Amino acid sequence: MDSNPLVSVVTPFYNTQEYLAECIESVLRQTYENWEYILVDNCSTDGSSELAASYAARFPGKIRVLRPPAFLSQVQNYNFALSCISRQCKYCKMVQADDWIFPDCIKSMLEVAEAHPSAGIIAAYELEGDEVRLDGLPYPSPETPGRDVCRLYFLNQKYLFGTPTSLLMRSEVVWSRTPFYNERYAPFEDGHACFDLLKTWNFGFVHQVLTYTRRQTGSIIAPLYSLGMLPFLRFSMLVAHGRDCLSEQEYFQCLKRAEREYFMCLTKLACSPGGRRREFWDFHKKGLESVNYTLDWKILVKWLPLALVEKCWNRMWRWSGQDHPIVSAAQGK
Repeated sequence: MDSNPLVSVVTPFYNTQEYLAECIESVLRQTYENWEYILVDNCSTDGSSELAASYAARFPGKIRVLRPPAFLSQVQNYNFALSCISRQCKYCKMVQADDWIFPDCIKSMLEVAEAHPSAGIIAAYELEGDEVRLDGLPYPSPETPGRDVCRLYFLNQKYLFGTPTSLLMRSEVVWSRTPFYNERYAPFEDGHACFDLLKTWNFGFVHQVLTYTRRQTGSIIAPLYSLGMLPFLRFSMLVAHGRDCLSEQEYFQCLKRAEREYFMCLTKLACSPGGRRREFWDFHKKGLESVNYTLDWKILVKWLPLALVEKCWNRMWRWSGQDHPIVSAAQGK
């Protein structure tokens, strides 16, 4: 184990002046000191460029600002940022521009990574707004086989990856993929990358809250929740990666459950006012195409009768004034 390995911290940004200083300051406050910090400016126009440059001027040799040759999509900019990390670094830590990290973040993640060389990805609990997020593992479990972590997601819906800010990665993991993130899966490219990597690497976990993720109104992910994002994610991740860690029987059992959940949700949303919006259909059409599915009306027609029956059943119980039997059972009544 290295006594003092170099960590490349990267922050790709575009017009995030409101949050960028808080992000940079959180890196400067790290209790672990052997790091370089790369700020990648994606042609910002709001003052972010000048702010980043002022920090680079104050901390020469520690902070540098880079710019891609032309404006990039978010995923492209993330890939460009990861391609710029030093060849001398052993680890890479992304901190998204509207997030920040706690002072012991790098130190605590590094301790797990150095103690467990087979762990390619290290995660920890995250604070999202004022709530602690990410499903955990039994304490202490600093290292878990990658296949087992994937199985936990598909069989128990335990999601342990968080956002790119939540993770520390070995540099060799980053260099093993060019580009690191697959644009085809945007905006869920980070989750797909984790599933791919855990085919060959183990997973490290720190039982502390080490990162902060902001879910502001203007983020890419925030508006997708109302479009049925979560059922889509469970279904698409299973189709793309389920066979890599599940038996055939497990896979088809999970597929049956995920398919019902997703297409029932999709059918009900399609029958709502929101289902008339083009962005709704574009999201699901593009998302399904990313895992080699084609969205057509035959799929929705298949689930429409069941969705209508469920809708009528729910209305009947609301009108009756009694506890819904499914809700009551879940609450232990």
